[in-house]
Amino acid sequence: MATAPELFTEGMRDHFAPALRAMGFTGWRYSFSVPDPARWAVLSVQVLPAPDDRSVRYTLNLSVTPKAVWGGRAARPDANAAHGLESWRAPIGEVLPVGGELWWEISPGPRWLVAVEDSIAAVRHYGLPELLRRLAAVPHTYLSPGELDGVNAALAQAAVARIQRAELADGVLLLHGAWSRADRIARQVLESAARGFLSAGDDRFARVRALDTLGRDLWTFGEEDEYGLTP
Repeated sequence: MATAPELFTEGMRDHFAPALRAMGFTGWRYSFSVPDPARWAVLSVQVLPAPDDRSVRYTLNLSVTPKAVWGGRAARPDANAAHGLESWRAPIGEVLPVGGELWWEISPGPRWLVAVEDSIAAVRHYGLPELLRRLAAVPHTYLSPGELDGVNAALAQAAVARIQRAELADGVLLLHGAWSRADRIARQVLESAARGFLSAGDDRFARVRALDTLGRDLWTFGEEDEYGLTP
């Protein structure tokens, strides 16, 4: 009887990968992407190390990374790891109705393929549509890295991580950086930076949102009921 690792390899090679390619993905083994000229829209298979051959657990992670910030690297980003350059990254469980973590388990037996088929369905009905939605909502660069130098110098004086990217999307200025919700100093300094951006009177945005390097929302500025800011 085949071991769980052998069944996992067979499932990925003979079922999972061909199904993703039929959906429009390119890639091999545990890394796939939706073709796009400007961004890497990646799906990666993350395998949980097992102490024996009785079972293999795996999940899927998704990410979107601008190719301009990824640079000239030949390999696509690995959605299993945070590079700090993503415009969005999430485990597939977060885009499914159940939410949270979602792992599939393969064990020897007559129904071992059910897990693989279920993960393919999760990609088809939730993972791929979310990647395509993210690709359709194209953010536009607001300031170049050089133009952010002045703001980042002020952040550095307060020992706050720099703004990595400033983008416009759906009437909101998105600021990306290595911040955390628990960092009150970062919130205060970014609030001041948001006041500066909003005072410019740019009618393309009325709010400023700070996001961490995984694309998770931290704070929104420009909403009077939240921080007393007005556009």
